[in-house]
Amino acid sequence: MKGVVYGDQQACYNFDGEAFKGELPKKQDKLVQAWIEIHKDDLLANWKLASEGEQIFKIEPLK
Repeated sequence: MKGVVYGDQQACYNFDGEAFKGELPKKQDKLVQAWIEIHKDDLLANWKLASEGEQIFKIEPLK
């Protein structure tokens, strides 16, 4: 599974910030949800690029 990794835990999220596979501790889950909300447009743009076989761009992590 590829997605968000925190220690030995992993989770995959949809564009609405819902984990659909795996889980993270509550605090980290909330941080991921916030990051997804902040970067939703970038995530959707990368999804479109990837689905067309194009190079995706880097999205800044939470600081």
